Amino acid sequence: MRARWLVAVLVAACGFYLGLIGWRGIQLLGDDRWAARGLGLGVVLLPMIGAVVILRELRFGRDTERLARMFDVAADATADVESGTARGFDPGARADEPVLVRRPSGRIDRASADAAFAQRRAEVEAAPGEWRRWYRLAVSYGDAGDTRRGRAAMRHAIVLERHSRG
Repeated sequence: MRARWLVAVLVAACGFYLGLIGWRGIQLLGDDRWAARGLGLGVVLLPMIGAVVILRELRFGRDTERLARMFDVAADATADVESGTARGFDPGARADEPVLVRRPSGRIDRASADAAFAQRRAEVEAAPGEWRRWYRLAVSYGDAGDTRRGRAAMRHAIVLERHSRG
């Protein structure tokens, strides 16, 4: 819940800032000089672009959170009663899930993240149309520290999940 408040405050601050920039751009559009008008047009476009970027990121966050809830609910429903561990509801999930080793600082060890990533990549290659496997791959990218590819994999998982709903 704390993260939601932080996002709300940051979005409000960005909205305020973009509003001020837009207002200044409108003022420049009213100037008699052509250079000021051109600058004003550019300044008016900046808040529009900023708003689109913010809305796109908010939608990505909402969709990622929705997939995480769906994945967690299904993983809880298929938890292994004997060992008390959740193996997920992925049909290709195995009991030999990779264990992520953490350093004393709390960060995930690179070698264990790479091993988990290799397993997740093999799962995706086995069933490329399954959004759950892409979700797990995206998480593995994040664990390995590759945020750009993790976001791309998560976007693909979101698209696949939407198509699976119809």
